Amino acid sequence: MSEQKPKRLAVKLKPAAEKAVKQGHPWVFDKGIAKVNKEASSGDIAVIFDQKKNKFLALGLWDAASPIRIKILHQGSPTQLDSEFFKQKIDQAFQVRQPLLKTATNSYRFIYGENDGLPGLVADVYAKVLVVKVYSLIWERYLDLIVDGLQACAACTTVVLRLSRNVQNHPQKPATWADGLVIRGALENPQIQFQEHGLYFQANVVHGHKTGYFLDHRHNRKKIGEIAEGKTVLDVFSYAGGFSVHALAGGAASVMSIDVSKQALDAAAENARLNIENPAHETWAVDAFEGLRILKKQGRTFDIVIIDPPSFAKQASEVPTATKTYQQLIELAIPLVTAGGILLSASCSSRVDRATFFDINEKCLIASARKWKLLEQTFHDIDHPIGFPEGAYLKSAYFIVN
Repeated sequence: MSEQKPKRLAVKLKPAAEKAVKQGHPWVFDKGIAKVNKEASSGDIAVIFDQKKNKFLALGLWDAASPIRIKILHQGSPTQLDSEFFKQKIDQAFQVRQPLLKTATNSYRFIYGENDGLPGLVADVYAKVLVVKVYSLIWERYLDLIVDGLQACAACTTVVLRLSRNVQNHPQKPATWADGLVIRGALENPQIQFQEHGLYFQANVVHGHKTGYFLDHRHNRKKIGEIAEGKTVLDVFSYAGGFSVHALAGGAASVMSIDVSKQALDAAAENARLNIENPAHETWAVDAFEGLRILKKQGRTFDIVIIDPPSFAKQASEVPTATKTYQQLIELAIPLVTAGGILLSASCSSRVDRATFFDINEKCLIASARKWKLLEQTFHDIDHPIGFPEGAYLKSAYFIVN
């Protein structure tokens, strides 16, 4: 943790930005700042005052490296950013996860950034390993306080630090920070075995995507397992086989996992073997679009088809292309669904809102001339609470296609 003491800044906002903060939004963009009383650097404490009443409005951290210049941590009465402040945030987050932790699950998102009051920070737990991913340099001065609280609450023996790409490449990145660095305890093997609703998986907490695994679809994976008995299943963009393994464990007749990454498919195969002896599991390393076209030409169909691609729109300018890409995927997937089968279509693109995404799916189904029915729409699992509109990104729809 940096020994440099953070400065306290007095900040006033422009009317629109002030209104947003009063409504509970955790972001203040650089263009929304009307006045700040001194030069600021990342991690300085921004105390925001009401323009008219000149009273305390909110407290946040200054981020010199982002157009989101102030990340709000607290609103209401004045407070101090100390160990007790962060302990309260951590305790509140832990209580939200309690229903999940009463299941046969020891992997969960402990801190989901702004949605848990700690913007630019994610913390995931895999068994006894805590993985903390930092997305902003604002946390340099406070990271030890937060890690101490998280580790104690989650009863983890090891803590791994992961860094977003922008933090890794920033010239002011702390010299003591490195992606994949073990900052508490020891880690003999980066592959950590954990449980998800009674099934076993592995996450590479040092080199894996994000923090090692994608936890947000946990409830959808469980649902697929519950309906998979005797079914043939196609899992597209399978990554490490979350959906595939739940389907196999649920008694699927066969599962095909498609992903462009052979390494991910090797992990999927290993995860399947952790749970099922001699699983009826086929993996295919191929571009998803090409694979779907080949399967269509072969006349293959499946009782359950799962389409869960990565984000196609990381910024607003990519939304038009993303919507076309989703349309192409759904159009390719529909012919592969057996009559009376189920299509699960999912999106993790926060820029493509739920209404737009669901509309794309329904238009494709209508154009296919097949009869269909929406069974259910699902969103985030319990360990990904939504605290503000931009925090909502995951949406899924289950359709029965005749």
